[in-house]
Amino acid sequence: MSGWEGLLHGLSLAITPENLLFALIGTIVGTLIGVLPGIGPALTIALLLPMTYGLEPAGAFIMFAGIYYGAMYGGSTTSILLKTPGESGSVITAIDGNKMARQGRGAAALAAAAIGSFVAGTIATLLLAFFAPWMVEVAVKLGAQDYFALMVVAFLTVSALVGGSPLRGLLSMSLGLVVGIVGLDFQSGQQRLTFGEVALLDGIDTVVLIVALFAMGEVLYVAAHQTSSRFDVMRMNKGERWMTRQDWGRSWRPWLRGTSIGFPLGVIPAGGSEIPTFLSYTLERKLSKRPKEFGNGAIEGVAGPEAANNANAAGTLVPLLTLGIPTSATAAVILVAFQQYGIQPGPQLLDTQSTLVWGLIASLLIANVILLGLNLPLIGVWVKILKIPKPYLFAGIMMFALLGTYAVNGSAFDVGLLLFFGFAGYLMRRFGFPVSPMIVGAILGPLAEVQLRRSLDIAGGDVTTLVSTPFTMVVYLTLAAVLFGGFLLRRSARRRTPTETARQEKDPVAAVPESSDR
Repeated sequence: MSGWEGLLHGLSLAITPENLLFALIGTIVGTLIGVLPGIGPALTIALLLPMTYGLEPAGAFIMFAGIYYGAMYGGSTTSILLKTPGESGSVITAIDGNKMARQGRGAAALAAAAIGSFVAGTIATLLLAFFAPWMVEVAVKLGAQDYFALMVVAFLTVSALVGGSPLRGLLSMSLGLVVGIVGLDFQSGQQRLTFGEVALLDGIDTVVLIVALFAMGEVLYVAAHQTSSRFDVMRMNKGERWMTRQDWGRSWRPWLRGTSIGFPLGVIPAGGSEIPTFLSYTLERKLSKRPKEFGNGAIEGVAGPEAANNANAAGTLVPLLTLGIPTSATAAVILVAFQQYGIQPGPQLLDTQSTLVWGLIASLLIANVILLGLNLPLIGVWVKILKIPKPYLFAGIMMFALLGTYAVNGSAFDVGLLLFFGFAGYLMRRFGFPVSPMIVGAILGPLAEVQLRRSLDIAGGDVTTLVSTPFTMVVYLTLAAVLFGGFLLRRSARRRTPTETARQEKDPVAAVPESSDR
């Protein structure tokens, strides 16, 4: 099925009244949770994963599409109105977006972010639809050693490029690999790291791990570093205009340029959404006729990075759906959602579950439309939510995490694991260890083990088989280039953006910790 035919088939499924309702619910709830400071798309999807239990897979994933984009939009709201990015991709948005809000132009900043997200999300979703079938044609020709090479790429790029320290990222990823091997060995049947506990024979439930590290760890960390009981929310003036004609003229090119930067860097694992947003910001400042406005409320500084962020998010779905490889924490959570329904993403997914996949892709388009139609008029509602005292919000998130974890398997042991890994997540955040590599390691580790053993079994134990094909050689060379290039790009982007100045002025944006999204 071609991209165009598949997209039309998916739309016919997604526009049924029942599935439109699921998309609407997902969008509203995703935005509602995502608008809370410090909560990114990965955490939002993990928290809301139990909501979909009992639904048919198609309805569940259509709801996930709404949750995904709703949470992305919620992050930009907190960046602009609170100067508190919920995820790393919104750090740049917070700089000029919050300056605009302080100048009484918060509505314009929010509109630029929302419309930019819509434009980038729509274009990137169409590219996903037309790019995925071609990717599948390549993927079906790959062997076990080729898949293992791709997984090594995912491990190293996520761990080395996410967060501030590559070493800490690698250590976090290693912890995830250890967690991933807990349980029975799939070949020999031997117990591994179960310590005689029967509940661990099936391994550690990845949903529990995700909710613990993201929700519990994040809430504990944020709560421990609060100095007031309420958020300092910028006021929205009544009757404030959304975007003037001049704003439109200054924004449409950054939207398109941000999309062209974000999507390919999502398809190629380049270390998260920080790089495309920083690159977009740097490019817009270079091309702008008003470079001095950047850092002081330039609308291009909101439009470009927000478009890059959303296009990057859609791009990460390409390797997930076609290869079964998550290249971000959010993609890893979506992979877990597939596995909860007994579905393993990969080259055969478009053939075996074509209705589900095309319905998911089409619902991304629908979620974009719903977001644009609902969230601009409802911005006042989200602002009121942010006026709820912090202790009540944190307690609500903790309760939701505990109930959701217990609902997964009805096990008190899982709740104990949640508390244990939640405290571990807090310590990781406290000492600067990113949690995303640990999640990717725990989820992708068992899959990588299968491919490694399969390739060695076929080759009779000859380790040179791991680099015996032209594809593996190209992948490992590309990996070296991505790691080195990504390091240089991040260094260059950070030097050329106002974040260094912000650090000197003790600006809170400059001290944003590793994202709960990527």
